[in-house]
Amino acid sequence: MLLLSKVAILSVLASFITITVVVGHFATIPTTAEALEDKDWIASSKSWADRTACRWLGICGLSHALHPSAWDFDYPVPRSVGSGEKRPNSTSFWESGPDDFDSWDERELKLREVPEYVLKHAPYVHLFSQEEFWPGDIAEHLIHTTPFLNYTPIFNPWRHPNLSNLGELNRFGKNVFLTSNDNVEQRPDWLGGEKNIPDLPPGEADPRKRPDYVPARHGRWSWRPETDPPDKDDPEFDEWWYAPEDGLSLDDDKMGNGNKTAVVKGQVKPKPKTDLRRRSEETAKKESAGGRSDAPVTLIVVDKGGGVVDAFWFYFYSYNLGNKVFNVRFGNHVGDWEHTVIRFYKGKPKAVFFSEHDDGEAYSWEAVEKIGERPVSYSATGTHAMYATPGIHTYVLPFGLLHDATDRGPLWDPALNLRSYTYNATSDKLRASTANPRAPTSWFYFWGHWGDKFYALNDARQYRFAGQYHYVNGPLGPRFKRLGRKKVCQGRDEDHCRLKHWGRDGKGKRPQKKTPGGA
Repeated sequence: MLLLSKVAILSVLASFITITVVVGHFATIPTTAEALEDKDWIASSKSWADRTACRWLGICGLSHALHPSAWDFDYPVPRSVGSGEKRPNSTSFWESGPDDFDSWDERELKLREVPEYVLKHAPYVHLFSQEEFWPGDIAEHLIHTTPFLNYTPIFNPWRHPNLSNLGELNRFGKNVFLTSNDNVEQRPDWLGGEKNIPDLPPGEADPRKRPDYVPARHGRWSWRPETDPPDKDDPEFDEWWYAPEDGLSLDDDKMGNGNKTAVVKGQVKPKPKTDLRRRSEETAKKESAGGRSDAPVTLIVVDKGGGVVDAFWFYFYSYNLGNKVFNVRFGNHVGDWEHTVIRFYKGKPKAVFFSEHDDGEAYSWEAVEKIGERPVSYSATGTHAMYATPGIHTYVLPFGLLHDATDRGPLWDPALNLRSYTYNATSDKLRASTANPRAPTSWFYFWGHWGDKFYALNDARQYRFAGQYHYVNGPLGPRFKRLGRKKVCQGRDEDHCRLKHWGRDGKGKRPQKKTPGGA
């Protein structure tokens, strides 16, 4: 038995060394926010051996990785409330914005309208069938977290922020972290969001059997607009690929044909009667192929001018479960923002961008899978990275060592529960739409992180091999996702942005003309 234990330990150690060598050789380790604090982070360990191995071998917290049972510990004192305090109620958070909609003039109403075509082409999301961490509500997330300045809690009156004053935490700078009140390794219920699993509508469970289902285009070709010949499939390509510089415009001609709005101009209904709202939701459910989640989605519509409109659909999860390499997990963090972008030109959808970790992929509208006139996306298990197809998706490392998995799990319809906004990227102005005039905006301007600061090396839950941490910083919010991007890709405007014209591997040839029906 003793011999077997030694063999097991040596085997695990060999795996860690292999990870260090392979990742260090093939991967480019970026200068992350975590790496900038490397000296202090290593010094936090109380073990001389651990500090030495970390500095010279890149193996940090080996004993922590070998003893995961030590991760499950209780915090000495609950960080959510002080003595005698009651936990705040988040039910009213989403209607806590300014009550000044009666003063909106014609121009202000125009700036707040969400085009009808944006909702007509709203995306569906296939969540992973074996997902452990389902969609979350940022309002509830605030209830279960406490603002920390790095590793120090911020006390009253800022202990319990809401969506209407979260941005006021910016007075403490950018190193504010919404830190979990619970040890996340104990997997508290709020972290998993199981109650937010979409309620599937009655009828056919497999959307591929619907008469309006459109499969992804097969092929093996893509296109780099910066280097390849002009795209003959879309004569309007040059008009929408690179958004103009003039930003938001009130010129009706630039808004596109058929630019009807989701709420009739001038008819602002800040609080519809309950029976009307219920009837509207029931009708939407009957027409939808997907289910409603209690976790609201954030829709931000950005008019780029010249008829170009980007619709950003943001999905929030309270926890990101990182992937494994040789059965060692990396990249966990509290809080997770993912998004898809649909670019329109004069009311017509042209391209879809799917966010994947710090990057993503762009597809032509004709390439992606659809149900009716709505694109289908896939959320990866644990990491929630967005993809255009189901299956295994490798990234970062060679040989498929690090990969995401997607499948046709519960079909989520974000349009059934959303909070919509419009945004002017030039003036950095976010407005609640006419569909939900009381929706708060302060949360959008929060500079800080939507999760814990990466745990110190003296924390039993933390380790690092070849620059890859078990726990990393919580993410920044939607404001930092380059909403003003000129091209549909998330990278810098001067970076290459490859547009894929296929969604499935195959022998399909590049079409010479637009497919009838737009699919």
